[in-house]
Amino acid sequence: MQSDNPEYRPVVFRDRSAGYAFLTRSTASSDRTIEWEDGHTYPVVDVETSSASHPFYTGTRRVLDTAGRVERFERRYGRDEDKDR
Repeated sequence: MQSDNPEYRPVVFRDRSAGYAFLTRSTASSDRTIEWEDGHTYPVVDVETSSASHPFYTGTRRVLDTAGRVERFERRYGRDEDKDR
């Protein structure tokens, strides 16, 4: 009898913003692969935030808003100058 559960296998998670990657086991899938330090090739999943880049874990403050989200919001919805006083 075959199980309907996804395959649990080694996967590399990579945080490009911090230059950090780690090998773990997961059911996550990816079409991309990476050659790991042990010489084997594993699927790689890129993540935006990890313990290496998240301010809570690193103890540093980082501005992740490089796209100007606040400015776009204010342009789109306006800013009521009377309420700011």
